[in-house]
Amino acid sequence: THPHYREGNVVEGRSRAIFLVATYGEGEPTDNAQQFVEMMKSKSGIRDIYNLEDSGLISVDSCVRMGIEVEEEDGEEEKKNDSGSSSNDMILDSRSFLSDLDYAVFGLGNKQYEHYNNMSRFMDASLAKCGASRIAPLGLGDDDDDLEGDFENWKDNVLWPALTEKFVKGGAADALAAARKNSDVLELPDCPYEVEYLEDGASRKVDLDMIQTSSKHYMQAWDCPIVASRELRDPSDPGSTVHMEIDISKHMSSLKYQTADNLGILPKNDSALVELVAKSLSFDLDQLFHLTPSAGETATKHTLPFPTPCTVRDCLERYCDLTGSPRRSDLKQLAPYARDEMDRKALLRMSSKEGKAEYKEKIVEGHVGIGDIVTRLCPSIVCPLEHFIMVCPRLQPRYYTISSSSTVYPKTIHITYALLESEKKDGGKFTGLCSGYLSSLSKGDMVRVFVRDSTFRLPKQPERPIIMIGPGTGIAPMRALLQERAYERKSIGDVQGPNILYFGCKNRSLDYIYRDELEAFSNDGTMTELHLAFSREQAEKVYVQHLLAQRGAETWKLIDDGKASIFVCGAVKMGADVDHTLQDIMVQHGGMSREKAKAYLGKLQTAGRFVQELWS
Repeated sequence: THPHYREGNVVEGRSRAIFLVATYGEGEPTDNAQQFVEMMKSKSGIRDIYNLEDSGLISVDSCVRMGIEVEEEDGEEEKKNDSGSSSNDMILDSRSFLSDLDYAVFGLGNKQYEHYNNMSRFMDASLAKCGASRIAPLGLGDDDDDLEGDFENWKDNVLWPALTEKFVKGGAADALAAARKNSDVLELPDCPYEVEYLEDGASRKVDLDMIQTSSKHYMQAWDCPIVASRELRDPSDPGSTVHMEIDISKHMSSLKYQTADNLGILPKNDSALVELVAKSLSFDLDQLFHLTPSAGETATKHTLPFPTPCTVRDCLERYCDLTGSPRRSDLKQLAPYARDEMDRKALLRMSSKEGKAEYKEKIVEGHVGIGDIVTRLCPSIVCPLEHFIMVCPRLQPRYYTISSSSTVYPKTIHITYALLESEKKDGGKFTGLCSGYLSSLSKGDMVRVFVRDSTFRLPKQPERPIIMIGPGTGIAPMRALLQERAYERKSIGDVQGPNILYFGCKNRSLDYIYRDELEAFSNDGTMTELHLAFSREQAEKVYVQHLLAQRGAETWKLIDDGKASIFVCGAVKMGADVDHTLQDIMVQHGGMSREKAKAYLGKLQTAGRFVQELWS
C-alpha cells in the first residue's frame, strides 16, 4: 500500500478491482472469462450481450437511477423458481450482489470486428447493474491501431485522476504524483519466478493448480499423429492451401468434437531460432528445470505461466513467443537487461509514447520478434532464464475451424490452412508461425492439439434451410456442415431444407479448393445451390457478397419464411461486406429501415441463426 493512500477514506469491507477484459472476434468472452460472464449475465439480467447501452458514457449515478429492466419473451409468462420467486425478483435481488465493490474496466478489442470491445462493455454494464460502484469511465483499447497507447491515455488521464480523487487527499495527491513520475527510473525488475535446475533423472510433480488459468490449454492439449496432408491448390498457383487430417483415436475422451468446432494447435518455434536465442543468452537447451514462485511471492494458485519440469529447449520452443512483434511495454521490460547503453536507449525510445512511429515501422511492420532482438538487434542483452520467462510473451495457440463432420469422421479431425508468407522490408521472408510449422510436418509427425467449441451449429429442425458463405479457407466449416447434412439425409432419412453455398476464390483453375467434393455434393442432391465467385476471371472483380445481392429476393424469403440459418467464415472485410449486403436485402425486400435491419440481424445472431467466424 502506498504511504499516501488515505486509509480514513477507505470503507472497511469494500473491495476494489480493475478488470482488463478482452473480446473474441464475434463478441464472445475469452475462455478463462466464460464462467464469470455467464454468472454476470444471470445476476445482471442482461440477456442480449450484443445489444448494450453505451455504458462507458454513463456515470455511476446514472447507472444507479436506471434500475433493472427485464424483458419477457413474447407470449411467455413470468417464470417462477421452486421457492415461488419470479425471475424478475431474482434479478432485482441481485441488485445488491456486488454493492461492496468499487471497480473500473478497460477493454481490449479490435475495430475491424463488428462487436468491438463487446465483453468490456458488457462487464462494465453488468457490474453496475449488480450494484457495484464505477470509479472511472470505461476505457476502450483498439488493437488495430494502438492498444497500448489507448491504455496509457486511459490510465494517465482517466484512471489515475479518478483514483486520486477518491482515495487520496490534499498534499498527499501531489506527493503521489511525484512518486509516480519518479517510478520511471530504470531498475532491474523483481522477478516473480525462481528456476531450480534439476539433475538428470530428477523429477518434480507438476502441480496443475499452480498454472495460470489463461494457460490451461497447455494442460488440455495432446500429441496426435498426422495421417494425411495434401496441397489443395494447383501447382501453378504461387500460394499454398493444405488439407490436413489428424488422428485423435487415442484421446477420444479429451478430444471429442462436434461438427465445425475449433481445433487449437500449439505451434513450436523453429529449432534454428531456438538455438540462436539459447546461444545469445547462454542457456543450456538440454537442462531440465522446475519453475516456482520466488521467495518473496506468495505461493497461491494460478501463479505460474506453464507446467514444469521441462527442458530449456521445450520452454523456448513451446512456451515463449520468439517471433511475434513484442508490445512496447515488452521492450521497456527488456531494456534493463541490455548492457550496451545504445541498445538500452533504443529499446526505451521505441517503448515510449514519442517512439510509437519508430516502433511501428521497425518492430511491427518489420516483423521483428524478441528472438530477433536478443540475437541481432540488441545482442548485449543478458537475461537469466527466469527473467526471460517473465519478459517474453507466451506462445499462444492458433485456432482453425474444423473442416470435418464428427459423425462421419469421429476418430480424425480435418483442418484447412493457408500458408502465410510475405516479404519483409529487409528483403527476407516472413512466414506465419503456425502455418509455417504445420507445413514443415509430414505424415506420421505429431502435433499438439485441443478442441474448443465453436458457434457453428446446424438448426435442430433439419427442414430449415442453411445459407453458407465461405470464400477461400472459409470453406472449412461449410465442408463439415455439408458432410453432416449428407449423412443425416442418407443415413437417417431426414427431410431437409435447402443447403446453399456461396464460395469464392481467384480463379477456378488455380485455387478452387475442394472442387471435386463440392461438385459431388451438388450431384448427389446434398447441396441445393452452389454459387461461385471467381474474382480474377473478368475485368471487374466479383465476390460472394455480389452474388448474394443478386439473389436478394430469394435470400429474404429463405430467412423470413424458411427461418434459414446463415453461416459466414473468412476475412473480417468479407464478413463486414456480407453483413452490409444482408442489411441491404432486408431493407429492399423486407421493407425495413437500415436501423431495423441491423437490429434484425442482431436478433438472428442472438438466436444462433446468424453465425460468423472471422479473422483479420
